[in-house]
Amino acid sequence: MLQDNEDFKSIDKSNMFEILQNFCNQIKEAISIGTSSPIFNISKIKPQKFIILGMGGSAIGGDLLRSYFREIDGASHLEIIINRNYTIPEYIDNSWFVIASSYSGGTEETISAYNLVKEKTKNILAITSGGELARIAENDGFPIIRIPAGLMPRCALGYSFFTMLMQLIRLGAVDETTANIIKAQVDETLSITEAKAKDYSQIKPQNLAYSIAEKLKGKIPVVYSADTKMDVVNLRWRGQLQENAKNLAFGAYLPEMNHNEINSWSFPQNLIQNFIFILLQDKEDHPQIRRRFEAIAEIFSQLNCEVISLESSANSLLARMFDMIYLGDWVSYWLALLNGVDPTPIPLISKLKSILSR
Repeated sequence: MLQDNEDFKSIDKSNMFEILQNFCNQIKEAISIGTSSPIFNISKIKPQKFIILGMGGSAIGGDLLRSYFREIDGASHLEIIINRNYTIPEYIDNSWFVIASSYSGGTEETISAYNLVKEKTKNILAITSGGELARIAENDGFPIIRIPAGLMPRCALGYSFFTMLMQLIRLGAVDETTANIIKAQVDETLSITEAKAKDYSQIKPQNLAYSIAEKLKGKIPVVYSADTKMDVVNLRWRGQLQENAKNLAFGAYLPEMNHNEINSWSFPQNLIQNFIFILLQDKEDHPQIRRRFEAIAEIFSQLNCEVISLESSANSLLARMFDMIYLGDWVSYWLALLNGVDPTPIPLISKLKSILSR
């Protein structure tokens, strides 16, 4: 167990602690930026179809947007796809609105896709802290939302998600009633992250994030959720455990995993107990999904593996999503420190980029 703040400050040399602690303020700033920043160039086309170009930490804000809008009333008419590639789908035309999201502005896949998509539509907006994407978007005459630099992309989720959310509201992608519902959910999200920052930043038994991290130390987490509502939260948990804690982490979605993956938890027998299971549930999960969670928890317990079941008590979906995201971010942070590694550097990703640049 870490003894005090000095213990982890010697490991956390880039001070991710402060970034996590101030996440609520990042959301507030992102809302302000998204509300006052340039908007898409005027178009006569009704905004219904969006493609978000991005990778890694810059793409997950788009994933959340897609998942969230899929579940709320008044947004079922929207089509949102996330493009993680050098190329773009052939069907993209001038009816699509494009958000090119690259925190650094130098993501090669995003820049490649941007250069292709600008030949298909002029409804383009860039979200970046600068770099090559800002330069070429400015030269091409497209609006740019500039977000603060100096963070790792995965630490800028507030900027990437809430600026896009505000843009779609300002663009009229949803009606006024739905927009007001979303704004109320944003207010609840702010309240929850502000309150949880006080709990998760302390080394004490009552800190849920730290206690979960202690259970994960020396184990391989496997994260399961339904394939709706908490699906992107699931993805975020795995990514944060992998990048921050440098810890193997895997996951899948119910009910699909009940038809294949569940059957694999038999061999190799000597490795099964190295795993620990995290079940991310939501109070609006389908009743049969909730029964399936109970069933797999029973099966995994019979394998003598620990099962951690988590569910947010927040009222709105957006608040529940970010409640669980914020918990996962802190879990990954504390696990990094318990693993004795600085959560900020990503040495193997940097090594990969070095090899690719030869």
